[in-house]
Amino acid sequence: MHQRARIRGAAQAALLFLLAYLIVAYFIVPDVWIFRDAGHLSRFGSMVTTTVDDIPGDPINVGLVGGKEQVMRAFAAAHWDPADAITLRSSIEIGLSVVLDRPDLEAPVSPLIYDGRKQDLAFELPVGHSADRRNHVRFWLTDRTGDDGRPLWLGSATFDRGVGFSHDTGQITHHIGPDIDAERDLVIRDLTAAGQIASSYEIEGVGPTKTGRNGGGDPYFTDGKTMIGVLRP
Repeated sequence: MHQRARIRGAAQAALLFLLAYLIVAYFIVPDVWIFRDAGHLSRFGSMVTTTVDDIPGDPINVGLVGGKEQVMRAFAAAHWDPADAITLRSSIEIGLSVVLDRPDLEAPVSPLIYDGRKQDLAFELPVGHSADRRNHVRFWLTDRTGDDGRPLWLGSATFDRGVGFSHDTGQITHHIGPDIDAERDLVIRDLTAAGQIASSYEIEGVGPTKTGRNGGGDPYFTDGKTMIGVLRP
């Protein structure tokens, strides 16, 4: 009898702790961050994404010129997988992938906001057996075009090095590797090797940064350039 009561009490305490964590990490802390750092985002310019809590996210560092179908075919040719949308099922599957160290080739990526909306497309290339470590890139369709009149997509490419808690909010998230230029170059190099890139050029991105921090509080450095790949028609 006493044993059951102790178990019930421990379960209730664990549930209350979990509820308190969710409220603090997902509601209170993001609001405190925004209040404390109001105006901080404007210092980054227009080439940085934000989290859904309006915290500065990953910089825009890569782009493609081509139609949606061309973009999707290009990544398929380079053996990158499209990322699933975030649903309860996909969230459970990525959690099991990390915990059980098993593959989840189309694991979802968290939403980032650019130009007022979430990413339009996302692709990933796993490293190892699970979704714990992966190369991934998000893309947003812009209202700009390349020289040939086809749409310009701007994207953010980073390397997920592991799952943990956000340094800023305490939310569960992937932590990124600091060298985001290497990930940008990997995307363009893989598409080029797959015969999908006709030419490439650079535009100004976030600018040279040695002490950047993304929405999870992870440090990054970059030369500040955004590499644009022109897809073959």
